[in-house]
Amino acid sequence: MARESASARVARAARILDLLETAYPDAHCALDHADPYQLLVATILSAQCTDVRVNLVTPALFARFPDPRALAGGTQTEVEDLIRSTGFFRNKAANLLAMAAALVERHGGRVPDTMDELRALPGVGRKTANVVLGNAFGRNDGITVDTHVGRIARLLRLTSATDPEKVEQDLMRLFPRPKWTLLSHLLISHGRAVCIARRPRCDACPVRALCPGAKATAHA
Repeated sequence: MARESASARVARAARILDLLETAYPDAHCALDHADPYQLLVATILSAQCTDVRVNLVTPALFARFPDPRALAGGTQTEVEDLIRSTGFFRNKAANLLAMAAALVERHGGRVPDTMDELRALPGVGRKTANVVLGNAFGRNDGITVDTHVGRIARLLRLTSATDPEKVEQDLMRLFPRPKWTLLSHLLISHGRAVCIARRPRCDACPVRALCPGAKATAHA
């Protein structure tokens, strides 16, 4: 692909966004949740685990620990037993307990709605904070970059970065802020349905004409 100017890349990004919105009109957060607390817990559990598995685990977890105060009073063993199938359950249980205690001690049991306050919680990084802010509070403070988002953004030549926060910064410069949360859902939906890592379905891709990665694949 010929060297692309900054303005041309912004224009191509806008066309990609339009096509993805048309292709995936129901794109949304796949983690089941009823409030910010549930989404925060589910997002912590989703590390190195599928959303489907998390959604199987959280009903029993939330029945036992319906709010931060209840979770803060739980034991490591009790939480581990409830989340074991999500993987890395010891670390996740420790993070959940510490996070809940911090919510009670610092925020009166309320999940904060700012990036800095969320990131100050145990077990919460920028990715988790973006998920909570965008989907629980409707705040587009950043773009959630998971493996699908990073991989597809590189295939589309919207970034060359591999570090998630650098990918995020590149995407934030290309897409309008009101679309940041939606963009993540669109790329994740696309990664699961069409742009599958091991077997990409380039022939069915709605953005193939705008994707240098697809063209390279087609001629490989």
